[in-house]
Amino acid sequence: MFSHSSRLRRSFSATASFQSPSIKSLSEDLYKERDLRSLVEKFKRYSSSDRFRNKAGIYETTVRRLASAKRFRWIQEILEHQNVFRHDVSKENFNIRLIKLYGQSAMFDCAKRVFDEMPERNCERTVKSVNALLSACVNAGKYDEIEGTFEEMEMKWKVKPDVVSYNIVIKGLCEMGKLDRGLALFDAMLRKSGVNPDLITFNTLLNGLYENKRFDEGENMWKRMVKCNLIPNIRSYNARLVGLVNEKEFEEAGKLITEMAQNGIKPDLFTYAALIRGYCNEGNVNEVKKWYSEMVRCDCVPDRALVGVVLSCACDHGDYNWCFELCNELFERKCLVDSGVLQKVVDSLLKVSRIAEAKKIVQMGKTNDYCLYKLKLE
Repeated sequence: MFSHSSRLRRSFSATASFQSPSIKSLSEDLYKERDLRSLVEKFKRYSSSDRFRNKAGIYETTVRRLASAKRFRWIQEILEHQNVFRHDVSKENFNIRLIKLYGQSAMFDCAKRVFDEMPERNCERTVKSVNALLSACVNAGKYDEIEGTFEEMEMKWKVKPDVVSYNIVIKGLCEMGKLDRGLALFDAMLRKSGVNPDLITFNTLLNGLYENKRFDEGENMWKRMVKCNLIPNIRSYNARLVGLVNEKEFEEAGKLITEMAQNGIKPDLFTYAALIRGYCNEGNVNEVKKWYSEMVRCDCVPDRALVGVVLSCACDHGDYNWCFELCNELFERKCLVDSGVLQKVVDSLLKVSRIAEAKKIVQMGKTNDYCLYKLKLE
């Protein structure tokens, strides 16, 4: 009995010692690999693991790295390598992943080929895979393919579009600058398809209308959204805020932010930035200061672009006290800002003989511990 137990323990120990590497270790190895050719070879080798192929995030990260380096041929190499795994390529979700990855890499022709070959792999094409192809059109910037692909859904592939299909196509049309075509498709959706729009549908059209200064149409679309018993979210409110700012209805825009808070929706950076930029364009520094302070008070961190706009506005309108105060605050918070904007502040301070403050900003630019700014005292 004792010897049998010993053999079992030895057998278990031997099995454990030859366990395959964990997915975490494989992922870390790929992340640390700096040579992209080696990355491709490792990825293909690791793909033989079922568990590895189940991790969509590893695929996305690897393809993104190769795309950023413009190694599109290697993207095609690792994704075409997946064809050896016959069981996986017969599954719709796996093909959808490949279609999306090609689309995100602006390789629409490859995405379309995966879609076209699905029947050869005994893989059914449902609305999910057609939607993936539509998304690939948009992500790859192949806007001319969107409407044709949408029309082929029912005519060629016998697939009925759902709300996601309509949302993708409407978004693509809006990005093409064909807002009226998007609105026409929305109306056709309501009249003919039996598909109900959702909040994404309305938000896409609200953005298009308000951004293009079609305020009254935007307000009508808002009413239609409410009539459909859809509750506006942060994207809805931000779109409307842009419309109000475009109309120079700043007081109403401020009230809308208050309404958001009352409805349990916390304003985000986009909310504050839209209003602050509007006031900057009007040269209303007092309101810029008020809303910038409110944004910081609500723990909303300004981005590099907004900081540049605010500092330039303060400089242009001679509020040098606030300029200097802002610069101190930015360095304390370790916020990034374009060096050209900081140089503009330094130059403006020198012009009004505020030399000590200009020197302090130059010094902070040199001695801070997060970004070196080579500012000049001229």
